[in-house]
Amino acid sequence: MSSRLRHRLRPHGRSPRDRSRSPRGRSLRSRLPLLVGVTLVVVCAVTALTVFLVQRAYLLGDLDQRVTNTAERVQGGTRGMTEAGPDADKDLAFLDQRGQAVGTIGGTLDVDGYVSAARVVPQDGDPRSLDAAQRAALDGIEADGSLHTRTLPGLGTYRVTALGGSGHAVLTGLPMDGVRDMIRDLVVVEAVVAVVGLAAAGCVCAVVIRRQLRPLGRVAAAAVEVSRSALDRAEATGPTPASGPTPVPGLVRVSERDTDPGSEAGQVAAALNRMIDHVESSVAQRQRGEEEIRRSEERTRRLLADASHELRTPLAAIAGYAELMNRGPGMIEPTLAWRRVSAESARMTGLVEDLLLLARLDEGRLPHSAEADLAALVADAVWDARATGDDHDWQLGLLLDTPALVAGDEARLHQVVANLLANARMHTPVGTTVVTSVEATDERRVIRVRDNGPGIPPALLPRVFERFTRADASRSRPDARSGGSGLGLAIAAAITQAHGGRIGVESEPGRTEFTIELPAIGMPRLLPVDTVSAPSTPTPTSPPPTSPHPTPAPTRAPDIASSSMS
Repeated sequence: MSSRLRHRLRPHGRSPRDRSRSPRGRSLRSRLPLLVGVTLVVVCAVTALTVFLVQRAYLLGDLDQRVTNTAERVQGGTRGMTEAGPDADKDLAFLDQRGQAVGTIGGTLDVDGYVSAARVVPQDGDPRSLDAAQRAALDGIEADGSLHTRTLPGLGTYRVTALGGSGHAVLTGLPMDGVRDMIRDLVVVEAVVAVVGLAAAGCVCAVVIRRQLRPLGRVAAAAVEVSRSALDRAEATGPTPASGPTPVPGLVRVSERDTDPGSEAGQVAAALNRMIDHVESSVAQRQRGEEEIRRSEERTRRLLADASHELRTPLAAIAGYAELMNRGPGMIEPTLAWRRVSAESARMTGLVEDLLLLARLDEGRLPHSAEADLAALVADAVWDARATGDDHDWQLGLLLDTPALVAGDEARLHQVVANLLANARMHTPVGTTVVTSVEATDERRVIRVRDNGPGIPPALLPRVFERFTRADASRSRPDARSGGSGLGLAIAAAITQAHGGRIGVESEPGRTEFTIELPAIGMPRLLPVDTVSAPSTPTPTSPPPTSPHPTPAPTRAPDIASSSMS
């Protein structure tokens, strides 16, 4: 039963081995030479057959023409003869003439169409008469000039014709052996040339096809390598997204020599390389998205943890003071308790407001936009800082070629400068000099806050603009000068970016400088920079060309910039 089932299934489907043996299952390296070989064989066969037929027709036509010409000459020499008799052999005297081709036969026909006399020119040139059997092979030829092929015993095959007229009917013939030999030699030569030519052409085609298909083999090998790559576990390394696609280690490409656009194989290789680029870009983008999601989740967890701790501290203080007041007036003075509760409430309110501001900025809610004068708001912020911390040396410099006007929310920009000054006040010792300057060009407005304090620790510098980043990792706050919640610089960076600007920092012992760059009114937004790996630094302007007439220096605010504000 199994054999019967096998026989039933075989017509409907073939095994993998049968499919591999079919023409569709063969590789291009084997199919192309086979196709080219078959085509060459057909072309050679048609060409050889055409040459054979044309040459055969030409040779037979030439032989027939010679036979006819010979018959006409012989017939002309027998005019005046009216009947055949014993002297009929005299009519064949033309065969004795010199110049007759070897094997030429001549004869006369009687009135009944039988050969009465016939002679042949042998190799030695002395004509001899044909015997009865040979003459009988020539009987039945009409004297109408038509050509016939007859085989004479002992002589071979002849091309024969007969002509009649006023004289005797004359029969002439020429041997066909020479023509047949030439045709046979032609066939042999054609066969040898065809075989040699086909063999040479087949070898050349096989070599050329294999060489031309090598790039496709390398393309296939590259595709196989890419298909074997573990893209789900690949780690993207390379340039940043702004500089181009991120390569994925392990993905091979077709070499440049195989990507010639002038060939089909080169076009396939170039298309494969472009596909690999797209795959790498997609994998890199996916990995960057996953990394960004991971970082976002980490930031969210850290933000929630930090916010919980920051809010728990004032809530714990408020709960503690409330518990002391509930135990009785002897435990703590009510005025002091209410003062501490109010302070912690204000601290908690400020933290919540800062978090709400960051949330609004993260959602893309741009601040109110109006024309703001940076020089005025920076001066106000410096005066406010002097009033808050008079134990520092506060200085202001205005380096203005044009009015320092920007489009933005003046209150938020004032908050940025105030946060930077508060950061300098809280994290530098008494007597530190803090210099705040404003510069204005045709394209940018730059605010610099520089101090000569101890500087930012190198380990903290890459994270200085992140939320809840503090030099003191502890949660305790003995007093207001011990540090804030770690949101001041994050708020400054968020507000700056919302205004289309960028913020950066450079720090070393004895010198820390924060730089804020904002676009002038009507100028495009500035490209953001990575404040961790590439802090924003102002682009130095080239010095103006020397002139025989000196130009005045930029004006400063003489009442503030040239003197200490302490």
